[in-house]
Amino acid sequence: MAVAATISGVRERPTERRDAWWAAPLTVVVAFTAFVVYAAWAGTRTAGYYYEPYLSPFFSPCIAANCEVLTFGAPIIGPWFTLAPAMWIVGFPLVFRATCYYFRRTYYRSYFLAPPACAVPDARGSYSGETRFPFILQNIHRYTWYVAVAIFFVLAWDALLSFRFPGGWGIGLGSLILTAEAVFIGLYTFSCHSCRALCGGWLDSFHGRPLWYRLWMAVSRLNVRHGTYFWISLTLVVVADGYIRLLSYGVIADPRIVFGP
Repeated sequence: MAVAATISGVRERPTERRDAWWAAPLTVVVAFTAFVVYAAWAGTRTAGYYYEPYLSPFFSPCIAANCEVLTFGAPIIGPWFTLAPAMWIVGFPLVFRATCYYFRRTYYRSYFLAPPACAVPDARGSYSGETRFPFILQNIHRYTWYVAVAIFFVLAWDALLSFRFPGGWGIGLGSLILTAEAVFIGLYTFSCHSCRALCGGWLDSFHGRPLWYRLWMAVSRLNVRHGTYFWISLTLVVVADGYIRLLSYGVIADPRIVFGP
């Protein structure tokens, strides 16, 4: 009878937990939804994303003919399409993040409540994992990593160019923001589980392969903070874009020191 009463009691209440277990998934929903709304707004703008020498990370590499500044010097997408320049590139990092192993776990828990927290039941009674469309497409993550690496190098180049002003080389607040954004994008990209698998994770044994072992250990140390890098880099992308827009609209001035040519 005691066992039955206990089971009945658990069924009447979704969980025995009395702490604020819902705070983490709620925070993720609010924060990431806010990012998506901002990114959707910013990505459809056709101006305000460039303030010499700063280019918003949402628009880099800028490859359309209607870009304010072309990343490769010449347009790859011709003038026959007049979409906002970001629309040609923003999908690649978005797919990389959406299929990320860390973020898959995070949004399953937050948006789908599957499960929302330890010792808290799933919102749905059935579980199909990633065996059905569209979730079966999550397996493309390992391939999107290569695109993410290419985009990182473009952002790193943008960060370098952000120190080159019309009057010569110098340092501006925008330079520091774009540099920090590129650094954390790199940390997020190279701490990825797919990168860890490529850097020795495919081996059955590291015996006789000291270089692979050191490489795998280096990525593994980064991988411990993969989730932290995810959120910091995401935040810095918004900060960088917002800062450049405020400069472009004349709302604020960019403090800088220029050393001359």
